[in-house]
Parts: sequence; C-alpha cells; structure tokens
Amino acid sequence: MVVALCIALLLKTFLVQAFFIPSGSMEQTIRIGDRVLVDKLTPWFGAKVERGDVVVFKDPGGWLKGEAAQPDQDPAGIKQIKEALTFIGLLPSADEQDLIKRVVGVGGDTVKCCDARGRVTVNGAPLDEPYVSPGNAPSEIRFEVHVPKGRLFVMGDHRANSADSRYHLDEAFDGTIDENGVVGQAVVIAWPFDHWRRLEQPATFLTVPDPARTGRRRGLLGRRRGTAFA
Repeated sequence: MVVALCIALLLKTFLVQAFFIPSGSMEQTIRIGDRVLVDKLTPWFGAKVERGDVVVFKDPGGWLKGEAAQPDQDPAGIKQIKEALTFIGLLPSADEQDLIKRVVGVGGDTVKCCDARGRVTVNGAPLDEPYVSPGNAPSEIRFEVHVPKGRLFVMGDHRANSADSRYHLDEAFDGTIDENGVVGQAVVIAWPFDHWRRLEQPATFLTVPDPARTGRRRGLLGRRRGTAFA
C-alpha cells in the first residue's frame, strides 16, 4: 500500500495530473465539470509550449479574483475518501488556483486583433479558429501585442466568457504569462466518457510563420472592457 501511494504521488508530481474544470471559459472544447489529464513530464525533457496548445498554469496574480469555489455537497465519509484520493492524484482537486487556456502566441510573436475579416492574426497570419465557441467573435477587444521572450499570450475558446490575456493588457508584460508558471499541457478530456477526446494542436497554427527579428508592441487599439471571467 505504501509503495502504491508513493507511485501515485510521483505520477501526480512529475508525470500526469487530473484537473477539474469549474468554469466555461474553454467551452465548447472543454465544458464545466470536465476532468482533463495534464502532461507534466515533457517539460522536464526541454519541450517547449507551442501555439495552439491547451495549458494549465498558475494564477499570475488576480486572474481568479472573485471566482467562488463550488460548494462541496458530499456526505460525511465520502468527502474524506475523495480528499484522500485527491491528495494522491487519483482525483482532481476542485479548488486548485490554476487556469486553463489556449496558447495563441509564444515569445517573439505579434498577436493582433483584428484583420479586415475580424480574425485574430499571429505574425500577420490570420487564424481560422473552429474551436471558438459558436456565436462568439474571435475577439471584441482590439489589441496588438508583441509577446516577450519566455512568455505566452493565452485566450479562452469561449471568447465572450474568458478573462484571458486580453483583459490584462494594461498590466506588466501586456497580459502575457510566464512560461515557468505553466503546470503542463492538457492532452485529453478523461471524464465524462461521452466527452472523451484528445486535445491536439489545431491545424491553423501550423501555417503561422516564425516571428520577425524586430518589432515592438504597438499598444492597445481601442480596447473595450467587458465583464471579467476566468
């Protein structure tokens, strides 16, 4: 039993961890209540986060402000068992201070919204984004950001319900997050079974050119504020 617990803890710490999704910022790709498995191993071998990856990352500071945790309705006994399974990584925690978003730009990229057809562009290449929640515009906030080295520009798939990098453009590093704050890449929706699917890099990001060697952030273009969601 002790060996099994040690193995489970090692898996959670270094290999793979389950996460509970409490908000709708990634719908319809990932729904409220889904459990995703996050790969924590490949970064140990020097793998870099790529455009299009769905990543779990630590709250950079205030991104989760105002979001209430879901109340625990489990009866006595069941609650303690779930807490024990969560501790060893066999169940996801519902109160982790982490967020899940899609990486749109990596260090050196210029991410902009929008082109003449209302599309987000990366290094001048427009993105065809079928993963964006139906009825949502690619972005109702206009911006142009040069992503600093070692940082990431992230957006939720439910663009109208995601307080992502766009809502933190006036903060340090223009709303980008530190690569070192990334817990891992979400690779599969494991629960519920009827929503099981792999989370792969969308083909649209394969056509994005490498960033130019020069270029600076040109600042916010008529940014419009909206209700913040995580």
